[in-house]
Amino acid sequence: MINTIIVDDEPLALDVLETYIDRLPSLNLVHRCQNALEAFEVLQKESIDLIFLDIQMPQLTGIEFLKTLKNPPHVVFTTAYPNYALDGYELNVTDYLLKPISFERFMTAVNKVADQMPDQGAVDGKAKDFIFVKSDKKLVKVKYIDIKYIEGLKDYVIIRMKDNTRVITLQTMKSLEAKLPSKLFRRIHRSYIVAIDKIDAVVGNMIEIEKKHLPIGKNYREELLAIIHKNKL
Repeated sequence: MINTIIVDDEPLALDVLETYIDRLPSLNLVHRCQNALEAFEVLQKESIDLIFLDIQMPQLTGIEFLKTLKNPPHVVFTTAYPNYALDGYELNVTDYLLKPISFERFMTAVNKVADQMPDQGAVDGKAKDFIFVKSDKKLVKVKYIDIKYIEGLKDYVIIRMKDNTRVITLQTMKSLEAKLPSKLFRRIHRSYIVAIDKIDAVVGNMIEIEKKHLPIGKNYREELLAIIHKNKL
């Protein structure tokens, strides 16, 4: 169970997120907070695993509030403004949701949080480092370390491996993206997901992986560059 609070000064936004949380048995809504000060009080009294945090709020913004926390729980920013993505990744937030938030996108964020929690997605205390996908009438084990990038082709997904083999599975890019750990993989285009550690270079609006060039979609560029910026020397 993931103990959760919502922090937003807009009642409608609180209602939407509460409805989404109620749909997922893995989430437990501890409190709805209308400002950061109220959220701070809850954090002093309750054990919270996840905060859905609005950025633009009176008195104290979500970014200012997060900077005051010494050991913050997992944080998912919720905002109507896309220009805060870099701030989010510099503060190590788990995800960044743009309003209006769809339930599908909300679930993707929750899956990212669950994947990073020590008691989620683990077997015998060890973090899971693989995924099973259905391919050619059988379940195929694919290790994360072996994935170079993933390509979407209509109703199919092609997982490109480091030994130049491939695994083809019948599912959507969104469904597979939700199952992959966000620390290791990133969507760069509606048709491509890449393994972050396999990126050799960023050249203009392209990613280079073993001399293969993949396009960066305009809706994913800012988030990707924030990650690159975070990991540069």
